[in-house]
This record gives sequence, C-alpha cells and structure tokens, in this order.
Amino acid sequence: MHPIEHLRYVARAGDISQDMLVRETAAALGALASDPLELVTVCRRILDRYPIAGALWSMAARVCASPQPHRAAREFVAELRSDATADHVAVGLPHDASVCLLGWPDLVADRLESRPDVRLRVIDAYGEGAGLARRLSGQGCAVTDVPLAGLSAACSTADVVLIEAAAAGPDGVIAASGSHAAAAVAYVSSVEVWCAVGAGRALPAPFYEVAARTVADHEPWEADEEVVPLGLFSRIIGPGGVETTAGWQREDCPYAAELVRSPI
Repeated sequence: MHPIEHLRYVARAGDISQDMLVRETAAALGALASDPLELVTVCRRILDRYPIAGALWSMAARVCASPQPHRAAREFVAELRSDATADHVAVGLPHDASVCLLGWPDLVADRLESRPDVRLRVIDAYGEGAGLARRLSGQGCAVTDVPLAGLSAACSTADVVLIEAAAAGPDGVIAASGSHAAAAVAYVSSVEVWCAVGAGRALPAPFYEVAARTVADHEPWEADEEVVPLGLFSRIIGPGGVETTAGWQREDCPYAAELVRSPI
C-alpha cells in the first residue's frame, strides 16, 4: 500500500489505541523520509484527525526534528513498546485496594490483570466500561460494573481513582469524559487520585494547547474527552515511576512549530 493510502486508512480507522496508531503511522512515514515537506504535511493531516493522541504528537515532533526521520520513528515505537508506566501503576496500587477506572484505558487496563487482590470499579464512560468489566472479570479480577450515575458514590468511597491521560501538558491532562468529576469527588473525599501519563503523552505547552482546544470546541456535555487540572492529582505515574506533581514539567518531545500552523 502506498504510504499516503496507508495514512488515509489509519485516519479512517476510528477508535484505536495510541500504541497501534503510532505503529501504523510510523510504518507509513518511513517511506516519506526523503521528502521533508511531504513528511510535515502528512504529520499535520494525521494530527488533525487524532488531535488528542499525545504519543502521536510526540512521534510527529521527533520525526520532523530529526535528520534521520525513519530512525526517529523506529526508536519512538521501540520506546512505546518498553513503556513501564502501566507496570508501575499495577505494582504501586495498595494491597486489596478499591480502585476506580473510567471507560477502557488503553494503557493500564491489561496490566491490572496482574493484581487479582485489587477490587476494580469500572465506571461506564464512553459506554465501554461494561466491556472492560467483563474482560477483567474473565481474567479472575474482582470487578464491579458501575453506571455513570454511580460515579460519585464509587469514587468517594474508593482507595484510589485512576485516570489515564491521552495527552498531558504543564497544567492539565486530557482524559475520558467524567474524569474531571471523578477526580474532583475523590479530591474532596480525601481519596488518592492517580494519573497515568504514558511514554510520549507529556507534551510541550503549544502542542497541549492545540489538543485542549479541540476538546473545548465541542459541547462539553457531549464530548468524549475533557481537561482535568493537574492540581486534582495526588500522584502522577510515568515510564520512570512516580513523578512529582508540584511544578510538573515533563516533556516527551521537542517543540516543532511547523506542526501547529493552520491545518492544510
């Protein structure tokens, strides 16, 4: 398949995990490494289709900033494969804890199968929670499928509310709709709020602002994602483990100005 056709296929693929999105895009971009202008153009087009995918922003920035774009894409894919964020989350959860999740977080969900002692409350954001609850239950986990109306009761009585960031910036993260309410309820109830920010998802401020604006452009009560302020989190967990929340400044890619110009 021609690389442009491959990218069009990716753009039409709908809701896929960031890891899969990055791998498919990297495969297509490899064939364009000799044409920097076309490389920037296709990166901007795929970001226009997936504006809140932090890992995709990071890969595009690294590719556009590198004198060896194909190598930069391969190295970033390898970095995602070795991302230990979800392992740090699973290991760090207290023994026999009650943990709230929203929807189907594509990074941390599978790792929670390694903690059968943890009691999971999966809140049905996106309409995906029930599917994840069934899957985890089939793996031997203790799971409660919580309707969205039960968010407050579930989060205020949990030990940990776990939010997964699709993208993160210096003052907030973009996460599944309902995450802000879950984090706020937990915060005022003295429940720990953890945020998993996987490899590639921590962005320079200009990239994050573009991603956050795409969320704000939708009616907030109809959006699939929302912005959650960093001040609500008691712990941020990344590839290296627990990260300091005060003055959090992690950036997983360089800033490439050409990616934030007007869409083509």
